[in-house]
Amino acid sequence: MAEDVRRMVVEAVGRIGRETQLHLDERHRHFWITNLLIISISMLLVVVAIFNVYYIRVLYQDLSGIVFNMDSMHHHLRVVKGSMDEITGKVESFDRHMSHMDQINLHTASMSKSLPRIATAMNEMSGEVHAIRGEMAVMQGAMTNIDQRVGHMIGSVASIRENVRQIARPMGAMNPFMP
Repeated sequence: MAEDVRRMVVEAVGRIGRETQLHLDERHRHFWITNLLIISISMLLVVVAIFNVYYIRVLYQDLSGIVFNMDSMHHHLRVVKGSMDEITGKVESFDRHMSHMDQINLHTASMSKSLPRIATAMNEMSGEVHAIRGEMAVMQGAMTNIDQRVGHMIGSVASIRENVRQIARPMGAMNPFMP
C-alpha cells in the first residue's frame, strides 16, 4: 500500500510536470506571436511616421506657394486700384469737358436763326449730348463703385494672406527637422 501511495504521488508529480511543460511551451509560442505582432506594428508605425513627415513637408511647401501667390495677387490688385483711380480721374475730366456742350448748344441756337438746317442737326446732337452726359454720370458712379470694390478685395486678400502666413508659420518651424 505504501508503494501504491508512492506510485500515485510519482504519477501525480509526473502529470504535473508534463502539464507544466505543455503550459510553458504554449506560453513560449504565445510570447513569440506577440513579439512578432509588436515588431510588425512598430515597423508599420515607422513607415506611417515617414509618410507623415513627407506630407508635412509637402504641405509646408504648398502653403509657402499660396502665400507667395497671395503676395503677388495683393501687389497686382494694388496696381489695378491705381489704374482704376486713373480711369476715374479721366472720366471726371471728360465729364467736366462735357459741361462745355451747353455753351456750344447756346451758340448753335443763335446760329439757328440764320442756318435752319444746321440748327436742326445741332438740336438733335444736343439731345444726344445730354444723353451722353447722363450716361457719363452713371459711368462715373459705376467707376467709383468698382474702385470701392477693388479696395475691399485688396483688404480681403491681405487678410487671407496673413491667415495663410500664420498657418504656414508652424510648418516652417518643423522644416529644419524634415528631410
